[in-house]
Amino acid sequence: MKAKDEQIYHVPVLLKQSIEGLNIQSAGIYVDVTFGGGGHSKEILKHLDKQGRLLSFDQDADAEKNIINDKRFTFVRSNFRYLQNFLRYYGIEKIDGLLADLGVSSHHFDESERGFSFRTDGPLDMRMNKRAGLSATDVVNDYPEEKLADVFYLYGEVKNSRKLANTICKTREKQKIDTINTFLEVIKPLFNKDREKKELAKVFQALRIEVNQEMEALKEMLQTATYVLKPHGRLVVITYHSLEDRMVKNLMKTGNVEGKADKDFYGRVNTPFMLVNNKVIVPSEEEIERNPRSRSAKLRIAEKI
Repeated sequence: MKAKDEQIYHVPVLLKQSIEGLNIQSAGIYVDVTFGGGGHSKEILKHLDKQGRLLSFDQDADAEKNIINDKRFTFVRSNFRYLQNFLRYYGIEKIDGLLADLGVSSHHFDESERGFSFRTDGPLDMRMNKRAGLSATDVVNDYPEEKLADVFYLYGEVKNSRKLANTICKTREKQKIDTINTFLEVIKPLFNKDREKKELAKVFQALRIEVNQEMEALKEMLQTATYVLKPHGRLVVITYHSLEDRMVKNLMKTGNVEGKADKDFYGRVNTPFMLVNNKVIVPSEEEIERNPRSRSAKLRIAEKI
């Protein structure tokens, strides 16, 4: 990995605001469910004393290179959907705060063999966990046409999702679509040149979400967070696209990801959370210039009642 890539991998988004949002108690137990380059985790550790504890999750083997040598730190190589299982394993019933930075790091986009980006050729993969079975190649070549169209529409909000799925299915009858370039040759003619990059980004986002079951995993993690946070514990989440942001906003406002409000006799919403920031926090122009990955980031903070 080049020095520049090292640096990009380690640039955490909305660092100051998210750490402030956690309202860290020095002897508390905290969880960073998206370890990545370790930027947020390192900052959390700075605020803990000897009694404090931090567990950090990441399913990507590459993240292990960034493991922090600290007795208060535990690295969990797993998808954050299994948060409850691992807290039980480590004998932890309740936590003081949870941080989630849901973005895909620039490190993933820069490594062509991971298949996350349409800017360089490589295998059509997109697995966050390289040991996992399903890859983007499997989705593109094996999914029925209707299911493929649903993936592009639901997870990428691609308007011509049905035409896109039909074109892919006709092509795969003649040849396997297993590289980025082959895939681009198939789908590029379906988009106008002036919006090509935006549309391709949507298609790739949809595939990535499906391959990694991101929405299901996020739902499970958020539901677990609701139960494992102590009273006054903080839930701090950085989102990057409308699907995940809607889920987080719903949970913080109503206590469930669907946004179904359960109201009492007086019309007040029964929710386990109190919003810390009523208005979503976004990066400054300076941060966006310094770290382009933060451009679409939104930070939401809630406190367990």
